[in-house]
Amino acid sequence: MFRWNRNRGLDPKTDFEQMYRNLALYDFPWDINQALSFALFRTYAVPSVGGLLDRSGGFVDTQKRYDDTALLLERPLVCGFSAVEGKTALRRINQMHREYDITNDDMLYVLSTFVVVPKRWIDDYGWRSLTYDEVVAVVNYYRKLGRHMNIKDIPETYDEFADLMDSYEQQHFAYDEGGRRVADMTMELFATFYPRPARPAVRVFSRALMDEPLLRAFRYDAPPALVQTASRAALRARGVLVRMLPPRLRAKRFEDTHRQKTYRKGEVVTAQLGTFPGGCPVPHEAVQQATEVVAG
Repeated sequence: MFRWNRNRGLDPKTDFEQMYRNLALYDFPWDINQALSFALFRTYAVPSVGGLLDRSGGFVDTQKRYDDTALLLERPLVCGFSAVEGKTALRRINQMHREYDITNDDMLYVLSTFVVVPKRWIDDYGWRSLTYDEVVAVVNYYRKLGRHMNIKDIPETYDEFADLMDSYEQQHFAYDEGGRRVADMTMELFATFYPRPARPAVRVFSRALMDEPLLRAFRYDAPPALVQTASRAALRARGVLVRMLPPRLRAKRFEDTHRQKTYRKGEVVTAQLGTFPGGCPVPHEAVQQATEVVAG
């Protein structure tokens, strides 16, 4: 079936927010959500990242951590960087990061995974490839996100992001008990998105999609080659099927998917998302009023 490209005619230098919004909410919502999940998963194999997440206790409630992270990243995408909700989400992200001694190099690496892993996922499993302009738009979107997070020395091109990610992983991937615990909890969370009888297969399927350096860093056993081949073939087959479907007409937000289990519809208050090591600064009464307004 013929599909038009929503981004045709848009300028990746000025329209990059809209172009990435089209990709993430209409053309590739499932693929980009999956890829970003795996992108964050990769970061746990860097001991300074995975170990910190383990020590911070943020994964005591893995589902909430997953939901809050996805919702905070989605707010600027859906609402815009300059919108109140977008600014509130960015403020919350920065407040959480300021509580810990996180190096600019680690922040750059995490940002690079957001650019590179989804591109590679779509190259391998998407129903079409990204155009050159779309790749530029993705880079510009995350460069802007990085600037809002006060990250320094942000790469200017996709190739520079890819080189940064690959070299950082070569230098820093290593086994860490804390990172392994965070990875295990995340793997268990991924499994809960599927019916209980399918969960053992989901765990194997997830490992089958991991590359050898990532498996080695977590000390995970690699599934048999046949399982790895079959798993990747299944995702490519999905891409072929999606190509034959009619174009999506309604945005698919993470907030509305079955994977988001922490909040009921209308209950999400951006200012309350994430962790508050020093206690939530928002008075309970204010939060309750905001919830009632959103639920409207």
